[in-house]
Amino acid sequence: MFALYVVATPIGNLEDISLRGLRVLRSVKLIAAEDTRKTKRLLDNYDIRTPLTSYHEHNKFSKLEYLTHFLAGTGDVALVSDAGTPGVSDPGHELVVAADKVGIPIIPIPGASVVITALSVSALPTDRFTYVGFLPRTAGERRRMLDTLRDDRGTLVMFEAPHRLRATLRDVLSVLGDRKIAVCREMTKIHEEVFRGRMADAAGHFTEPKGEFTLVIEGQQATEKPELTADIEHRLGKMRERGVSAKEAIPQLSKETGLARRELYRAWVDMGR
Repeated sequence: MFALYVVATPIGNLEDISLRGLRVLRSVKLIAAEDTRKTKRLLDNYDIRTPLTSYHEHNKFSKLEYLTHFLAGTGDVALVSDAGTPGVSDPGHELVVAADKVGIPIIPIPGASVVITALSVSALPTDRFTYVGFLPRTAGERRRMLDTLRDDRGTLVMFEAPHRLRATLRDVLSVLGDRKIAVCREMTKIHEEVFRGRMADAAGHFTEPKGEFTLVIEGQQATEKPELTADIEHRLGKMRERGVSAKEAIPQLSKETGLARRELYRAWVDMGR
C-alpha cells in the first residue's frame, strides 16, 4: 500500500516551499490539486512533471473512491491546495479521513500557512489562539458567531473577502469592542501589507480593500475583580438607613460597581446583626 502525502505549498511567494516538499512532488505518482492550473505554475517553476488530477470543493466526495483505489494499488499521492496547508479552510479533510479508514499511511509535509504567518507578525499574543476560518457572509450570522467568541481569551484569527472587509470590521467593533487588531493583506505577495492598531481605525485604513485578508484580533482581556471597599459598604449602609429594601439596593449597587449580588447581600446581612 502506498502513502498519501499532505503537502503545504506557498501562500504567495513561490520560494516558500520546503526542499522536502519539492522532493515529494517529484517522486509521487499523482498530485491531487485544488486547482490544477495554479499548481501547474508551481510545478513549472521547479521543472516538476508529475501528473495532476483535480480535487476541489465540488468533486471532493466523488473523487474519493478513485484516489483511495489509486493509493491502494498504483502509487503515492500528494495532496495540495491552491495555497498553504490542505484541509485548513481548503479541500483535503475528507480525503485524509477516507485514507485513514482503509489504513493508508498519511504523511504530513509541513510548510506555509497563512494562519501562522499572520499570527507571527501581528504583535499580538501567540501562546493561545482560536482559528475561526471564514466568517459567515450575512451580517446577522456573522454577529452571532462573533458573539460566541466574545469571552475567548485567546487571540482570534479569521479570514475575510475584500468586498466584505469593511462591514466585517464594523461588526467586530460593534460585538467585540475596540480591541487591538492586525489586518494582514496579501501575505508574502508583492502588495503585502499589515495594519496594526485599534479596531476603530482599521476600517478607515482600508477604504478600497483589495486582495486576500487575514484578521488577527486581540482576545478578551482579563479584568480586575472589583472589591467590597469601605466606600461601597458605606453606601450600602446609607441605603439601608433610608429604608431602601435589599431587593432594590443590591441590584443597583451590583450594576454600578460590578460586584456580585451575593457578596453585597452578605454585607447587607452582616449590617443587620
